[in-house]
Amino acid sequence: MDTFINKGLSTDYYWQKETKPVADDSNQRLSQEDFFSLLTEQLANQDPTKPVDNDQMVAQMTSFTMADGIEQLNTKFENFASSMTSNQALQASSLIGQTVLLQGDIGYMANDGAGLSGVVINEDTVQEMKITIENGVGEIVKTINVGTQAAGNIQFSWDGTNTSGKIMPAGDYVIRAQGKVAGESTVLPTAVNRHVASVSMGGSSQGIILNLNGDVSVKLDDVIQIGG
Repeated sequence: MDTFINKGLSTDYYWQKETKPVADDSNQRLSQEDFFSLLTEQLANQDPTKPVDNDQMVAQMTSFTMADGIEQLNTKFENFASSMTSNQALQASSLIGQTVLLQGDIGYMANDGAGLSGVVINEDTVQEMKITIENGVGEIVKTINVGTQAAGNIQFSWDGTNTSGKIMPAGDYVIRAQGKVAGESTVLPTAVNRHVASVSMGGSSQGIILNLNGDVSVKLDDVIQIGG
């Protein structure tokens, strides 16, 4: 006995359900060509008894031209800003291994007895100036007597030893400068030389970031002087 198998009609004979394509972002903007096509259709299908006002048409064309121009300007500006950032990063990479001068009172000695250097920022004539070097617990390990100095940046250097000539260990040290200005004891601001270990790209608001020896990061804009 033969077995009957009902295969039915092929699915090709059924009514196919229409699928609506999913719109993407590639065709969501009105181009200049699209605008003039719409404008042409508007003119072709206008009411002969109420033609399009010339002023309105000119206003539409002007508005679209301005919007299109602004969009193109924004695109060009973004490309320019990206190019500038890349160029800055390339230039900043040349600072790796260099010394930069930064305002502040914290210096980092990378190796035992390596010492450090910097500048005292002095705007007036100062007398009896002295520079003290403090370790991480606030102990003064060295005092450098500078005497009377005229207005201007005063360079200093520390050889990495204490008052007894003992070599100090690597680490952070605090530099303090003070003297008498017009007879009054005054604390003077300082700037310290630091070594650049690497360079990073920060956010749009940060720009180029310099990573210094001693696990400290600063903005490129904060650098007072390169080398020295």
